[in-house]
Amino acid sequence: MKKKILFFLFFLFCSQVQSIEIKIIHNIQNEIITNIDIKNEFKYLVALNSSLKELDKDKILIISNNSIIKEKIKKIEILKNFKEIKLDENYLNFLIKKIYSRLNFNSISEFELYLKNYDLTLTDIKTKIIIDALWNDLIIEKFSSKISINENQIKKNILENNQVNLKEYQLSEILYAVTNKEEIEQKYNKVVKSINEIGFENTAAIYSFSETAQIGGEIGWVSESSLNERIKKNVNNLKNGEITKPIILSNGILVLKLINTKNSKTAVDVESEFKKAIDYERNRQLNQYSKIYYDRVKKNIGFNE
Repeated sequence: MKKKILFFLFFLFCSQVQSIEIKIIHNIQNEIITNIDIKNEFKYLVALNSSLKELDKDKILIISNNSIIKEKIKKIEILKNFKEIKLDENYLNFLIKKIYSRLNFNSISEFELYLKNYDLTLTDIKTKIIIDALWNDLIIEKFSSKISINENQIKKNILENNQVNLKEYQLSEILYAVTNKEEIEQKYNKVVKSINEIGFENTAAIYSFSETAQIGGEIGWVSESSLNERIKKNVNNLKNGEITKPIILSNGILVLKLINTKNSKTAVDVESEFKKAIDYERNRQLNQYSKIYYDRVKKNIGFNE
């Protein structure tokens, strides 16, 4: 299938081509994916993830193919649970602002000009943003009751750290699934090999099932007190630029990269740090449930790539 996709799409990126024949690549319960869809996904992913530009086009095509498949499967399931693919306009604008702010643009008009460089419009990406947002709503609706967080332990950690210099970590993540214990080291070695060849950000785009995969696995700055003991122990031993050994979680394997570290002597706002820590742990668990649910939906659809 990958060879077929690459064969159809290789010429899309040659400047000499004047016209393109539309080819159906996938049909997922009447959700059609064409070579043009994959080409547009290619442009979208590169526009929002500058690190992807370092990859060979063939690798980006594979990522684009997998990304658009995931979007269509999510859309099918969303339509079973929601009446329409639609978001409140204010919330949609908020999500768009988060994207262009991350790309260091000050306004939506600057962002639109940037998208034109990739032959994209704001309308092109709105549907993608809406599907991601509705999928997240669906996961929250189905799995919020299953989330387990030790709030007392988190608050205790924050109060203890409040008495000493507070350490903060700038982190990126790769979260992937394994089917058995024997696969843990095998898949970790595969991920590390990919990191060494194409970088952490591009590897996250290929392997991670976390929502941060679309932005190279970037989590941002996280206070030491917001991390659970297992994760904190692994991160504490890292130097900037290093990655952790595989951290075994309930529904997946986590690999973290330490980008930077800083210390703050200012006493922390306990309530603010507590909220951030709860949000971090909640999102981590929801990402795991999202992967489980997506795999179940894909299996039920009967789609094989």
